[in-house]
Amino acid sequence: MTFKSVDPHDPSDIVGEFEAAGPEGVDRAVSRAREAFSEWRTQPASVRGGALAGIADDLAGSTEEVTRLVVREVGKPITEARAEVSRGISILRYYAQMVLAADGETFPAARSEDWLVVRRYPLGVCALLTPWNFPVAIPLWKAAPAIGYGNAVVLKPAPASTAVAEALGGILAKHLPEDAFQVVPGDAETGEPLVNHPDVAAVSFTGSAKVGHIVAQQAAGRGAKVQCEMGGQNPSLVLAGADLDAAAKTIAYAAMGYAGQKCTATSRVIVEKSVYEDLRDRLVSAVEGMVVMDPEDESCEVGPLIEDGARASALDTLKNGGGRTLTGGTPPDGADGFYLEPTLVEVEGPDNPLAKEEVFAPVTALLKAESAEEAVRLANDVRYGLVAAVFTNDLRKAMTFAGNIEAGLVRINAATSGVDYHVPFGGTKESGLGSKEQGLAARDFYTETRTILISP
Repeated sequence: MTFKSVDPHDPSDIVGEFEAAGPEGVDRAVSRAREAFSEWRTQPASVRGGALAGIADDLAGSTEEVTRLVVREVGKPITEARAEVSRGISILRYYAQMVLAADGETFPAARSEDWLVVRRYPLGVCALLTPWNFPVAIPLWKAAPAIGYGNAVVLKPAPASTAVAEALGGILAKHLPEDAFQVVPGDAETGEPLVNHPDVAAVSFTGSAKVGHIVAQQAAGRGAKVQCEMGGQNPSLVLAGADLDAAAKTIAYAAMGYAGQKCTATSRVIVEKSVYEDLRDRLVSAVEGMVVMDPEDESCEVGPLIEDGARASALDTLKNGGGRTLTGGTPPDGADGFYLEPTLVEVEGPDNPLAKEEVFAPVTALLKAESAEEAVRLANDVRYGLVAAVFTNDLRKAMTFAGNIEAGLVRINAATSGVDYHVPFGGTKESGLGSKEQGLAARDFYTETRTILISP
């Protein structure tokens, strides 16, 4: 079975045609990875860290080439694509050093002459299932710690980002034992046998909540480690006394940048009543000022949606969701690609579909809250809990609400769409299952501990 990846700015441009791995291809890849693991796990941390550093150097040398491929294949604005590649390089260099940190602890034993030691060991073959929207950063923030701690990796990228994944695979392969990192193309016909393969020790998934729950059940059901990051319906709360100009500009980009195609994009703007109209006017102006054009242009901020089906789904949600469209809501005139004007919709209450479900498009709901406390209740009144932002100049409210908002990441006077790679990342409720990603949390996931008693 073959499939194509196309340029969302110019759908007539076929980026690549690929053969889906399918069950047989997955079985071959996992078997080869298992053999490679036997060699790679014995290498000292200095060798594994050195490999990551070498990969980082090679990626740095290919920055512009990889950046252009990201723009072409997934339609990411070039400034964001360039920043993503830079972030991938930083992730690799971070874990190149982190693998040299202490890998165990000693404890008092029952006899004074004995040693009681707890050490970390790699798991085996790790399956990584990644989305198309961050085709460099997400595969690397999973693969770098997995490889650095001694595992072998089989990556199944989203079909729409296969060309970028194969480009990354070529760079990694130069620095690793043969088959220690492999890419298996395809969709569910490849992903399902990978998740269910008995020789896959751990599964890390980023994608929709629907698929994530299936992945978690299947992997955990056979005893594999599993983590799932499954998107969000992320609120930005604007409270009385906040800097409204700064809040509007920050929220507009967090909501509409890269056509809203980030799991951390702002989906809802919840505004305290006393500043609602002032913030609404500023936000409309900020959204209307965003630049929608060819993602290869350095001025582009929004860009196209990944495919026509994604745009059709967003338009259908707008048509049936109700509310009052303040700006946007239609494809721009004369665009050949999968574009949609940045769209801000004023909704009456939290039951509107735009205020409850992830649209994954440049579409954001605007809601009024009677008080700061009600704003927090509205923020928590969804099944997701990935990230939230609070805009306020009141330190006490900032500190209080940071603890009351049900989200894995809370940002004060900052965009929802920002993640630091050296701290744990992941959501609560239906935004996340299993352990967090990134930072030291990645070590916990990609290793297992063994307690060892040494008695002379």
